[in-house]
Amino acid sequence: MTGEVAHYWRHPALPGVGLLKARFVTHRYARHAHEGYAIGVIVAGVEEFECAGGAERAGPGAVVAVNPGAVHTGQAGGPEGWAYRMTYPSVDVLTEIAAELGLPRGTPAFPRPVLDDPESARRLRAVHRAGERGDALAASTMLRTAYAGLLRRHAVRYPAAGPPDAPPVLPPAVRDARDVLHASLVDPPTLEELAAAVGTRPFPLLRAFREATGLPPHAYLNQARVRAACALLDEGLRPGEVAARTGFADQAHLTRHFKRTMGVPPGAYRAARGFGSVGAREPHEAG
Repeated sequence: MTGEVAHYWRHPALPGVGLLKARFVTHRYARHAHEGYAIGVIVAGVEEFECAGGAERAGPGAVVAVNPGAVHTGQAGGPEGWAYRMTYPSVDVLTEIAAELGLPRGTPAFPRPVLDDPESARRLRAVHRAGERGDALAASTMLRTAYAGLLRRHAVRYPAAGPPDAPPVLPPAVRDARDVLHASLVDPPTLEELAAAVGTRPFPLLRAFREATGLPPHAYLNQARVRAACALLDEGLRPGEVAARTGFADQAHLTRHFKRTMGVPPGAYRAARGFGSVGAREPHEAG
């Protein structure tokens, strides 16, 4: 494998699911979390990542299943990099499939982020290939079949009141600080101002915030900005305008943080939603 390339898209037959086909060598994901799941298969090379406080390695054929809210990273586990095909279903998608299967009520979650499941790996690759061919019936059928198999064999249930990997109730100071950050994307407070706003001191807030969310406040703010940027790009806004609305210094600043979280630049993400076009080479898949 040589070079790096990533292609993110949405298939009309798969509502609520994003698709990423990529090959990375030097690219490194920053610590981040998704509102939905990240489920896919490694097709070549090795990916290393931290998730839920543990170090993981996923080689060819491994299925990766990261829960909503789970802070994780991602980088090559060797000089050759890694290639993978990922799907990003919303919580509603997997919850609906679990209900159709008659599984216990609650939010599905995967106790281990790396799974040895050749059948699911084959089906996840088939989902991508069907989507690339434009075969809507095959893509939607294979997607539901792949997720159903994973849920039956590997998932557990979490209470419906909260997402996996998140504390059921945030400490009041952390909850309030998070709300302040979401309301202050463009002009955020300093740590001292944030602590004063929620009635505590800087270091206790910093420690409690990191323990509760997995990220310090400044990193959480950048994640909130990226999520807000996704929502604006979904509406068709151009990256330059999105950068200004979400507190990034300029489009280059947005692009850097966006790619470190989403794997693709904001222009490519926007194009996948049907707004404009961005040229992208399809990554060569090994195996």
